[in-house]
Amino acid sequence: MSVALFTLGGTIGMAGHSSDQRRIGVVNRLTGADLIAAVPGLGKTGVKLDVRDVQAVPSPNLTFAHILDLVESASRAVADGAAGVVVTQGTDTLEETAFLVDLLWPHAEPFVLTGAMRNPTLAGADGPANLLAAVRVALSDPARGLGALVVLNDQVHAARWVRKTHSSSTAAFGSPDAGPVGHLVEERVRMVMAPPPRVRLFESRPVDRERLDATRVALVPVVLDDDGLLLDGLAETHQGLVVAGFGVGHVPSALAPVLGALAERMPVVLTSRSGAGSVFRHTYGAVGSETDLRRRGLVDAGMLDPYKARVLLRLLLAAGAARDEVTSAFERLG
Repeated sequence: MSVALFTLGGTIGMAGHSSDQRRIGVVNRLTGADLIAAVPGLGKTGVKLDVRDVQAVPSPNLTFAHILDLVESASRAVADGAAGVVVTQGTDTLEETAFLVDLLWPHAEPFVLTGAMRNPTLAGADGPANLLAAVRVALSDPARGLGALVVLNDQVHAARWVRKTHSSSTAAFGSPDAGPVGHLVEERVRMVMAPPPRVRLFESRPVDRERLDATRVALVPVVLDDDGLLLDGLAETHQGLVVAGFGVGHVPSALAPVLGALAERMPVVLTSRSGAGSVFRHTYGAVGSETDLRRRGLVDAGMLDPYKARVLLRLLLAAGAARDEVTSAFERLG
């Protein structure tokens, strides 16, 4: 039984310091073989790891194209017999890449993403434990069919709900709306709940790479006393907009007609900047409320956070989805 291990860089693979005096701090140095050698107990799993060292990329530099290439490579590994896939990457964008993978992954074999909050030069580095846990999840029968999963700190999170909720804690990842779907307990994978049924939007409609590269989706948070100046000219440069509104989906009243005008020219998706909870649909009725904004043509993202909403909207637009298809996709996933 084998697991395909793809290494993308990030804190989990950083060790040593650069000899370049212009660069300060740890740098990417560890290969997949180095990572494996640092994991106590990995040999006890009896698994063969097929290590694929992808070009090390700090996670802020990852692109949609990187992840599409990764999904294609991982699919080939599964076709060649891998029982599951593990990917190590930086944690800064992990919640977004995991959701992107989840939207595209067509196989029952688990696709597990992990990383580390403490690099190997620090006491209590968490990378080896996270990697071991990820391998165990990738091999576990209960994880089959669940799509992309994020495993850190002995917890298993569904890609749709996971968030990075702390900048540096080893317990940085959580799923505020649902909680973890599983735990690692005494070397066993214990799944305690099933994620929502997977919505497969792109199996029969591949994403056009050229169209994806040309598709721009803005994400704009609404702030106190917002004058909307950031939205000027947006329709000339972007094909879609995600608005991170107050609370259950509110904006200042002066912003409502601006967003309505944009919604006539492009899909505008309404999310909450709160970090948990759903956008409402019809509780409040004032100008700038969720009811008013939906009436003006904004798309309700439900429980999808702004970052995941942007991932979904860009993929939909790159796949040529019409306005009603965009609305339907958010209804099904949010």
